Amino acid sequence: MSATTAGGGGLELGAAVASHRGEVDEAPSGFRQLAGGVVGLPEVDDDGKPMRTGTVWTASAHIITAIIGSGVLSLAWGIAQLGWIAGPATLLLFSSITYYTSRLLSDCYRHHSTGKRNYTYMEAVNAYLGRRMEWACGIVQCVMLCGATIGYAITASISMVAIRKSDCLHKRGHAASCKFSTNLYLVGMGVAEIVVSQIPNFHKLAWLSVLAAIMSFLYASIGLGLAVARVASGTWVYKFSSTRSAICFSCMHVI
Repeated sequence: MSATTAGGGGLELGAAVASHRGEVDEAPSGFRQLAGGVVGLPEVDDDGKPMRTGTVWTASAHIITAIIGSGVLSLAWGIAQLGWIAGPATLLLFSSITYYTSRLLSDCYRHHSTGKRNYTYMEAVNAYLGRRMEWACGIVQCVMLCGATIGYAITASISMVAIRKSDCLHKRGHAASCKFSTNLYLVGMGVAEIVVSQIPNFHKLAWLSVLAAIMSFLYASIGLGLAVARVASGTWVYKFSSTRSAICFSCMHVI
């Protein structure tokens, strides 16, 4: 799962985009003076927090982590089902939407008149849309976070069972009955999530975003490798594996 979650990772993405555009460090006149140099005290930013030391590389790692996930593994399937015209067109459409929302988030990172930083989605919504919409945003975020957590727990357990099944087939032959339950792996994944969630200042672990960015490239490499291997084997065929409505729904979910 990406390091930036629904609890405010979007504004961190916006901050990263703004940093990449050279906008984060630009504060309205008078705000930077709050960090006036006091001898013996650590250097702070205009909001009183330690001076930000992010670079283009760290910002890029955050952006890659927030945008690219394990869904890229099924992206090739979605494009194949849509075809060479609708597939790339849909991909470009959603890429444009992602780019627009990223620009919007970076513009919402600082309030246009006060210069106050908005660190989370809810703070940004409250600053521009009011308290009622902030509550609505919080509810949507919690629902999405719970759904994503459950989804990744299920995906992780299925993946671990697939690895165990593959190992079993290699040892016993493809005719062997290698069936395993995902229950134990679901419990293990849930326990791991609970333990990891107790780490303080989890959002400040810079190496985590770098690791997630590397994993994102690994996802893409796995997908590319599987596609090349399938084409090289000569066993692939072009066909629709389900109804068109089911295919369109699945493709939209993937893309």
